[in-house]
Amino acid sequence: MLSRVANNLFWMGRYIERSEHIARYLNVNYFSSLDAPNQLSQSRQFVLRSMLFMVGDPVEDESAIVDEEKVLYQIGLDTTYPFSIINNVKYARENANSARDLISTELYESINKFYHFVLNYDANAYVKNGLHDFTVHVAEMTAILRGKMRGTLLHDEIYAIIMMGVNIERATQIIRMINSKHTDALRAQGSYGDKFSNSFEWTTLLKCAESYDMMRRFYKKTPTSISTLEFLILNPNCPRSIMNSLNQVYEHIKVLDTSKKYNKESTAFLVGRVRAEYQFKYIKEIETDIQSFIEDILSSLSEISQKMEKEFFNY
Repeated sequence: MLSRVANNLFWMGRYIERSEHIARYLNVNYFSSLDAPNQLSQSRQFVLRSMLFMVGDPVEDESAIVDEEKVLYQIGLDTTYPFSIINNVKYARENANSARDLISTELYESINKFYHFVLNYDANAYVKNGLHDFTVHVAEMTAILRGKMRGTLLHDEIYAIIMMGVNIERATQIIRMINSKHTDALRAQGSYGDKFSNSFEWTTLLKCAESYDMMRRFYKKTPTSISTLEFLILNPNCPRSIMNSLNQVYEHIKVLDTSKKYNKESTAFLVGRVRAEYQFKYIKEIETDIQSFIEDILSSLSEISQKMEKEFFNY
């Protein structure tokens, strides 16, 4: 396989996963604010700023009034906005086109259908009353794509490359969600007695990560800052957790790197080291300085991605 084509497969997986997480974050934040227990979390300005923060375009001016329709259009369907869902789907399709002969017809057709759904969605309907319909369809279509990957591709190097992209992006997006909701929880504390540790934002975070029901079954109690962070970061059995994603990346990279030699310069060694570091962490170590942890794990994921591209996809 050409390095360029492997790189296309890797980024196809990343862009598909990224579009799903952005869509779910928009949906859950927008509609959860209707049930929020405090006035600040109900504020539309608070919600819109949270959305922009999550996609990497925070509003620095606290006094600025953010336009709702403009923000929803930008993040959803604006082809000139680099973080938009439509651009992520477009890039996923472009990468799939470049690796067309290596993926199944079923997977390619599903990606094509996904692209045309997003491309042809009525922008006016979307910003007025179509947010729920659009974001739910995006989340459902990405779930279909993951099913097509698992069910219509041989579980060989091609599958491993795509799933490495999916899992690195999943870990990155979950950390971005944690960062955004951690910031929201700090801002919302004090409203109607809402404290940081039992903030409504932790429930919203779990719903953004599709992990609320799992977490309630596991802990059998209302989410708190510690239980939420522990579940989404360290629990290896939660399919959305950082630990689970690192385990998946480690398993898939061993398909590409079959060398039995002990090589400290390899991507497999770096993934194993980062994985081992979080495997034996206590959540209290993380909670004492969550911001430093977020920066560290984002830096580690970026380093893994860069090393992976250099070792396997450089052309």
